[in-house]
Amino acid sequence: MAGGVKKPVNIFKLKDLNEPKGVFNWRLWFAVCSFGLLGAARGVDEGLINGAFNSKVFQASINYDSYNETEQANIKANVSAMVQVGSVGGALIAFLVCDRIGRVWATRQLCLLWILGIAIFMGHGNSLGAVYAGRFIAGLGVGQTPVVGPVYIAEIAPASIRGLCTCIFTGCVYLGIVLAYFTNYGAQVNIGDTTPNRWLVPTSLHIIFAGLIFILTFFQYESPRFLIKKGKSEEAVKVMSHIRQLPPDHDYVVSEISAIQAQHDEEMEATMGSNWTGVLKEMFLIPNNAYRLYLALTVQLLSQWSGAGSITLYAPDLFAILGITGTQESLLASGVFGIVKLVAALGCALFLVDVIGRKRALLIGITLQSIAVIYIAGFLTAVPELGVVDNYEIPSHQAAASRGAIAMIFVSGFGWALGWNSMQYLLTAELFPLRIRALSTSLAMTLHFVNQYGNSRAVPVLLLPTSLGGITPGGTFWFFSAVTVLGGVWVWFFVPETAGRSLESMNRLFELPWHQIGRRGNEDADRLDVALDEKQADMLSGTAEHVDEVGEKRV
Repeated sequence: MAGGVKKPVNIFKLKDLNEPKGVFNWRLWFAVCSFGLLGAARGVDEGLINGAFNSKVFQASINYDSYNETEQANIKANVSAMVQVGSVGGALIAFLVCDRIGRVWATRQLCLLWILGIAIFMGHGNSLGAVYAGRFIAGLGVGQTPVVGPVYIAEIAPASIRGLCTCIFTGCVYLGIVLAYFTNYGAQVNIGDTTPNRWLVPTSLHIIFAGLIFILTFFQYESPRFLIKKGKSEEAVKVMSHIRQLPPDHDYVVSEISAIQAQHDEEMEATMGSNWTGVLKEMFLIPNNAYRLYLALTVQLLSQWSGAGSITLYAPDLFAILGITGTQESLLASGVFGIVKLVAALGCALFLVDVIGRKRALLIGITLQSIAVIYIAGFLTAVPELGVVDNYEIPSHQAAASRGAIAMIFVSGFGWALGWNSMQYLLTAELFPLRIRALSTSLAMTLHFVNQYGNSRAVPVLLLPTSLGGITPGGTFWFFSAVTVLGGVWVWFFVPETAGRSLESMNRLFELPWHQIGRRGNEDADRLDVALDEKQADMLSGTAEHVDEVGEKRV
């Protein structure tokens, strides 16, 4: 079919998809996993920084106790959020790097920036300014990862399993979080908070991942779609043949390359040239591209302010507010929280995103997240002293409700991993045409990090009592609840289903007026697929008849 495979995908029976033998081979999975590891950049930082900052040795190195409570909240927020500030710049330059030097070299340079920033942070020499500078530089590298990784994976993955492949990036976010949480926990238990190694050893995870990814890039090939964009068609055929493990003249390879080349030629003709004004015209003046940009940007806005990212970042603090006492216990609960989200992300990748589709998986995740944050908000409203009154102990008759709220933190993480966090990368990477893909993804990820920065910067202050300028923990979770519910309504009405479509056939989802795309876009795209299939069949039939007539005349 013109739009690609649309039937549910059982990843344990990929041979039933009627794809040529060899398409789902080790080279494909090696490339997907190599670039999927880029997701660990964010995960490691989100899982590490709060535990590292709470180290008494680290706090002593920046004279943390010399500041008042409000100043301490601001410093903690700034240190945590400085990677997001750098990531805004990283996401902004990612499209330039991606489109100038390619996806592979872009990965190499971001790894070097990442390592440099972390090295400055680890050797800050008791300077708060060096802490900020190091984390900002690391952010310049980390901010490029959600542009480079998902774009490369989406460009090399077969349409039938593109969701699974791209969700490996999301899974690696949680792999990084789990390793970070348990490294913090292990350092607290086995090293103790009396030496700088308490936070230096966990922080070295950054350098381990960045170094590993840098080395793996030397075993990978450039994206065939990038090569076609650069006019290197012959090289693109060779790379596609290598990744698919099929001969260059195989119908499957020829069909893929022809579709990519045809779409690129059509884009060039529609926007009259390859300069930057043509790219901007294509993004903002072609209605279906503008709608795609609206989807990608709104996904980032609603997902970040649903609060799940902040729950990940400040998990030890939130567990302490809800009744888990002790540093070790809080870190252990955070580690289990990371495992729950990793399992959810893997479950989404393996059993949902290419089986029931992106939209249904997203709505299931949002529903779980809504139930969880509404319960937590209600509990914190019923016990307003939590997080407001120092050393407040939960009364025995509210202990069960407290355990319920703690459980709902895990449910929230499970829903987030199933829904928003998987889809914010996947949808952004697969929605756009080739020529504007890197720039559009870069813009979306810039908004992603702007909102992530705002969220991570705001939450420590929002959790404060109203007398100190906050809205209390209860008010914070009611805000998260409202945004999460609003996000579910928006997805229902405006987001179309993209599962199973080739990147080159995505245009057909956006032919209807904007207000009908979310509810009827798939139905209309299927109709256009059938019409195109019939047209191609007629053309082939006409060609065959013409050949027969010529043959008869020659006889």
